[in-house]
Amino acid sequence: MTDELMIFPKRRRQIEAIILILLLILSLGGIFINDYAPADGYGYWIMMVFVFAFFSIILGWLKSKQRSQDFVTVLRDQAMHWLCSLLVVGGAALVLKPENNSGLIILLILSLATVLDGLRVGWRFSVVGIFLGVSAVIPTYTQHFFWVELVIVAAIVTLTIIWSFWLRKNT
Repeated sequence: MTDELMIFPKRRRQIEAIILILLLILSLGGIFINDYAPADGYGYWIMMVFVFAFFSIILGWLKSKQRSQDFVTVLRDQAMHWLCSLLVVGGAALVLKPENNSGLIILLILSLATVLDGLRVGWRFSVVGIFLGVSAVIPTYTQHFFWVELVIVAAIVTLTIIWSFWLRKNT
């Protein structure tokens, strides 16, 4: 593999951390929207399936550069994974009505798809998926769930930054 095509691990980790933070911020936005307008939250989470698929493909591409893996294979696997996830979301949309907190069900589906895809593209993606799953469950236990989830995001971002500095220092 030539040096022009290779992305160094340090750079790849930085890109993964940026994607993690961006997806967490977008997820918080969706949770906020879902709280105030469940019908809009429903649409937001369907749109987020495409956003997560896009970033997943980027992470798969980065991994393929690192491991000299064929990107076409990665793209095919990612496309199948996210297409199947979108089909399940579509099925949930047919069964549920947008007014009945179906956004939370789509959030759970997106959570599962993200955790499973994180096994392929990197642990940070799985962390986002776990956060999404927790975010779908917390509203059933407290009315002030947004603040709880904001604290969770702050903790994840802080730990990611500390981890990045630690890796930079020790590698």
